[in-house]
Amino acid sequence: MTNPSVIIVGGGYGGITVAKALDEVADVTLIEPRDAFVHNVATLRAVVDPAWAGQLFIPYDGLLTRGRVRRDRAVEVHPGSVRLASGDVLQADYLVLATGTAYPFPAKLDSDDRATGARRFAEAYKTLAAADRVLLLGAGPVGLEFAGEIKAAWPGTAVTVVDPADEPLGPGFPAEVRAELRRQLAELGVDLVLGTSLRELPPTEPGAAAEFTATTLSGVDITADVWFPCYGAVTASAYLAGELAAVRRPNGQVAVTPQLRVTGQETVFAVGDITDVPELKMARLAQFHAAVVADNIRALIEGREATAVYEPTPDAIVLPLGPHGGVSYAPEAGLLDAATTAHIKKTFYIERYRELLGAD
Repeated sequence: MTNPSVIIVGGGYGGITVAKALDEVADVTLIEPRDAFVHNVATLRAVVDPAWAGQLFIPYDGLLTRGRVRRDRAVEVHPGSVRLASGDVLQADYLVLATGTAYPFPAKLDSDDRATGARRFAEAYKTLAAADRVLLLGAGPVGLEFAGEIKAAWPGTAVTVVDPADEPLGPGFPAEVRAELRRQLAELGVDLVLGTSLRELPPTEPGAAAEFTATTLSGVDITADVWFPCYGAVTASAYLAGELAAVRRPNGQVAVTPQLRVTGQETVFAVGDITDVPELKMARLAQFHAAVVADNIRALIEGREATAVYEPTPDAIVLPLGPHGGVSYAPEAGLLDAATTAHIKKTFYIERYRELLGAD
């Protein structure tokens, strides 16, 4: 008897976890336009440390034993069918949406092949190494981590972070977390310009080496040699069509049930950033979603009810500020110091993903 078919759209953290979990019980096809998995958790370290740039790309070749990874892009997805950029249309008994979000470079890559990605990291490293002043727009986790990485690599480089919010990191964390962030950033020499934004974006392209002066709404002039946007996540769900398009929220996220079914669907599930689950969007949480979805699809395949339920995770974070600093927080553990944070993120869990993808 032929195994049921499962199509997973998106080969990020959630997608690869679902694919691996269902490989032995279903005919799995993972649709992914990139030629290798990109370990986004470590991209900001890779920009300042060339030794990391080569480790970010992990081949998909060893992920599945029975299933397949198809390098293509989904352009129109209905319940039960996926039309690809190549023109092919695939049919599926079960469908998993796992396309996540796009984000400005360098937090996430904007290319689909390793060679271009490696070149982008090398160019950014060269630009940053030569810069005397760097401007980062956004004091959320990406902007703060990037600032810490730059200052750790080049202590003499002036780094300014601008954000309209009055506090770094934003809401959702205790005041002691933000206070410790401020302390470490001040120690590194990062200049936080908060409670204001630029009157207009710099005249140069992001990441381009060219001196400019930008002015904030509060009247502060900032001169820098390069700037990067550290905000602007965009949910990758424009390919949804018909019934699935109808459950897209204005922010692009997809409405899901506690079982992580797409609302109104029995055999379509979603994981990770694309879902409207009310929690922070993080790689590890996408994998938690994936475990629930894999359990539910396995149950349906075996003729049982899909009873696994996902409980949103309280806000927690591990935010490195270079290889020796950072702040971590979880409700059950409280505030963790710089040394503990640096230890947690020492390898950025790369060995875990190499194992999952069968690269070792």
